[in-house]
Amino acid sequence: MTLIQSFTEGQEITGFYLLKSLQVKQTNATPPKDYLDMILSDTSGEIPAKLWDTSSTDKETFFAPMLVKVRGIVQLYRERLQFKVTQIRPAKDEDGYSITDFVRSAPVQPADLVYTIKAAAASVQDPELRKIIEHCYSKVGDKLMHYPAAKGMHHAFYAGLAYHVVRMLELAEFVCMQRPFLNRDLLVAGIILHDIAKTEELTAELGIVSEYSFTGKLIGHIPLAVSWITEAAVLHGMDLNAEKIVLLQHVILAHHNLAEWGSPVQPQIPEALALHLIDQMDAKLQAAEDAIDTMSMTDEWTTPVRALENKAFYRSKYGKA
Repeated sequence: MTLIQSFTEGQEITGFYLLKSLQVKQTNATPPKDYLDMILSDTSGEIPAKLWDTSSTDKETFFAPMLVKVRGIVQLYRERLQFKVTQIRPAKDEDGYSITDFVRSAPVQPADLVYTIKAAAASVQDPELRKIIEHCYSKVGDKLMHYPAAKGMHHAFYAGLAYHVVRMLELAEFVCMQRPFLNRDLLVAGIILHDIAKTEELTAELGIVSEYSFTGKLIGHIPLAVSWITEAAVLHGMDLNAEKIVLLQHVILAHHNLAEWGSPVQPQIPEALALHLIDQMDAKLQAAEDAIDTMSMTDEWTTPVRALENKAFYRSKYGKA
């Protein structure tokens, strides 16, 4: 099987790939003709693909996500590789492939990630903060085992949300050791809960976001998480005006920092600032890592990375054999 990462211009390919997204579009011809605008992916990356000669049967047969067998040729379009599909069919059981074989996933087993998060939650000394965390996670069920952290900006892969939280918790331990004036309980609770409501904001399967949910579009994960904290506090008879409750809500509300990024307030306590900076550091480094790991093996520069101000990144060979 030829990995997408190794595709080169002019190469003829036949193989199995994940049909990650699909839209029926129309050409500019007169009269216009329908075609399938797709993204094919595997564990190494993804590539835009087109099926120009689209039949009514094709439009009824194919959907995302699904595993397909394709034949076609790799072309260069506007300095980017794309795949012209000449033949496509759904994968069959007898082909011997599973859709999970073609899904990018966190480099740590989901069960281990969830265990680490639960251990961090148990390490919170304040019993009321622990109860709030437990309540919020009870609403998530098993989604943490597979949900991505975003549709495309960062950690957009199987178990990406849990991986993001664990990496942030690791950074937080160092920051709290270096800056002991920080309230560790508040920072750890904020990290565990800051993106928890993405499990309701996003509609995802196999680590692939198909769309934002109705609630996600109208409310978003930040206000949702704050409402869950309020719900937990009421359930356990806590004072909603207690300082710790307001501070926890603040670190969630402020973690995107700016209104245009979704935060209604900016960080105004050190723990909120720490959470925002840790979140940014992990998200942006992951975006850079993803861009480099999934770029074509023949390229030196990534495509522009949206999460990094649309800058392209150079893959250095320095220090590599």
